[in-house]
Amino acid sequence: MDVVFWVLALAAVMFGFGVFRLNSMAQVTFSLLASFLAVAGLVVLLGLGYLGVVIVLMMVIEMVIMAVFMIMYMMNPAGLMPMAMYHNKPGAMTISVGTFVLLAAGILLVDWPQRTGTPAPDPTFALGRSLMGEQMLTTMTLGITLFATIVATVVLSTGRGRYDRLGGDLDADTSDDPLGGGVGR
Repeated sequence: MDVVFWVLALAAVMFGFGVFRLNSMAQVTFSLLASFLAVAGLVVLLGLGYLGVVIVLMMVIEMVIMAVFMIMYMMNPAGLMPMAMYHNKPGAMTISVGTFVLLAAGILLVDWPQRTGTPAPDPTFALGRSLMGEQMLTTMTLGITLFATIVATVVLSTGRGRYDRLGGDLDADTSDDPLGGGVGR
């Protein structure tokens, strides 16, 4: 387990560093995704499998959408021209390396307390309870409401639906498409 931990930790840091060193926005996006996936692996190692899977699902979806938008809207998505993700390179490198060293030293030098008691039988539930407290129901309701809002927005934003194409009973001989083509139905 120690070897897996260190491999994932180094992968997270190196892929995170790659975000600022690569020239292609598509490569940067997938480097950031790899960093997040390594962090999700670390979360799974902590015994929080559900949270790790949620991180994987969220990050994969988010980064793929980001890659699509980067390729659509960036002037240089393929990295054919040199690109810098930061300015004042010596100063930025000094600040970032110094911050990393300071945080790593803090992690290694702090006198962490020993565990008292036994771990919770369901660590995911215990983590959610400690983070949300009595607001868990509110948060769950808010999540469902946001999801319903997203679905409703997509449904209402489309000008045509399946009933417009094939009639109210979906039994029209040919579809009423604004553009020709398709599979001939």
